[in-house]
Amino acid sequence: MNRTVWFLTGNPGKVREAAHHLAPLGYDVKQLEVPNGTIVEPQVDTLEEVAQSKIEQALAHVPGGTETEDLLLVEDAGLFIDALQGFPGVYSSYALNTIGCTGVLRLLNHLESEDTVQCAQLRSAQFQAVAALWHKGELMFGHGVCQGWIALNATEGEGFGFDPIFTPYDLDEFDEPLKPGNYGPISTHGKTFGAISLEEKQKFSHRQKALNDLLHQMPSA
Repeated sequence: MNRTVWFLTGNPGKVREAAHHLAPLGYDVKQLEVPNGTIVEPQVDTLEEVAQSKIEQALAHVPGGTETEDLLLVEDAGLFIDALQGFPGVYSSYALNTIGCTGVLRLLNHLESEDTVQCAQLRSAQFQAVAALWHKGELMFGHGVCQGWIALNATEGEGFGFDPIFTPYDLDEFDEPLKPGNYGPISTHGKTFGAISLEEKQKFSHRQKALNDLLHQMPSA
């Protein structure tokens, strides 16, 4: 029998990503829905603190509460832009809801170049993800990073959040990011996350890397 993982998120795209990764391992990923306003976004300094706070707030809404055999998963991610001193970072959700992708692009209008390599260097950024998993009172963390840069224009598609403006660096045969201008066997060919399929994104995804980091800590399904 599959073990149930309750995923606290209002984003069906995140649930699909988690299920795509965990279902083959024997986990049944279900979305944990709570009333609007139930989970308060903490004003803290790290993604780990954000994820832990959300876990603590969500436990009361898991079927069976703290006595359940099920697992509770929270994933928190942020877009960290080097030229903006890491902004929006832990405030990515707020920034997305207020200024959106268009606002971020405007903040970087002064950093443009006809040379793609130079442009990628000037607009370097990274997605960071923390996956927090609660099980029988124990809390485990997984971490993932995806290096890349902010595109000059947004590209809509299957992505969500800041996916339409983020282009990942190519990866080498060991799944390590290459510097701008270097081409690797794993590449989006200059496309943003918003312009590629979920299957292609999985090769780069910071969320997948965070989930991978959790796997060796997770109980057997």
